[in-house]
Parts: sequence; C-alpha cells; structure tokens
Amino acid sequence: MAEVEIVQLLVSPVHRFSGRPGDGPSGGPLDGPGDELVPSVRVRAGLGLVGDRYFGRPAHRNASVTVMAAESLPRDIAPDADLRHTRRNILLRGVDIDALVGSTIVLDSGGGAVTLAVNRPARPCAWLDVTVGPGAQRALRGNGGVRCTPLSDGVLTVGGATFRVLGDETSTASA
Repeated sequence: MAEVEIVQLLVSPVHRFSGRPGDGPSGGPLDGPGDELVPSVRVRAGLGLVGDRYFGRPAHRNASVTVMAAESLPRDIAPDADLRHTRRNILLRGVDIDALVGSTIVLDSGGGAVTLAVNRPARPCAWLDVTVGPGAQRALRGNGGVRCTPLSDGVLTVGGATFRVLGDETSTASA
C-alpha cells in the first residue's frame, strides 16, 4: 500500500466540446459550469461518478471514470493546466497510473475503498491543443491517463489517500 494524493476531482454534467477543435470551443476553453471541480465525489460500482455526464451510460460503463497522474500534466505548455483542461475525472499525485492498464487498483481517501478496473489508456485528443495549448496532444501521448470501470461504491475526497494494486502488495506508486 502506498500513500498518494488526490489533487483534483472533476464531475461534469455536460459535454463541453463539440464540433472540430480547429473551430475552437464556443466561448472560452474553460467556459462551462463553475462547479465541475469538486472536493469529493460519490462513486457507484458499474455506473461511474454520481453527477458526471458518463454516469450510468451503457456505452461508457467500461470507461466511466478517467484517472490521470498529476506528474503527466504538460506544465511546460500550460503551468496552470488541470482537470478542467484535460477533461479527466481524478488527478492523482504519486503513482504512474498509465503503467497500470489491465490492473485492478484500490483508492481510499477515507470514504470507503474504491476499486477500479483499469481498462485502457485515455488517448489524448486534438481538443487538448485548444484547452491546454499547442503541443499538448503530442505531449500527453502515452501518459494521458486511463479509463476505468468502478467495481465498488465509495466516496473519494481531495487530499491524502492510500493506493494499491490488487495482487501486487509491493505497490507501484512512485513520487
């Protein structure tokens, strides 16, 4: 088991971007509900994050939660980049989450252990060059986060948390 930090949580009730990235978003790149960054989120097994646009949607059940490593944010492109820019749900510091595709992980910030199946990479899209800055899509190739299925209910809260990979009690967390 390792100690990690849940840096940010994002729950977005609506899709923020449509059309072609070259045309730009309507309004500014961060226009949208001001309460998308939340201090805690309820996770439901098989459904996702309560209140998120992918919650309970059959087409997204195996990708309803997206986790990203804070260390992967392209700070050289945008020093203030965060989940509002990348459109991921959980920003973790202290673990190479991209290396864990195919694993089952457990994250516990005190509201009950949340188990997630790490299914596949979250491939960066061209919108990142608009929301983060030119070159962000390329910078995040191979480290844009992972798409997960929640396997248990619980509550995640911003702050310190424990992290483990099921079946690997030595843990893969790293600073």
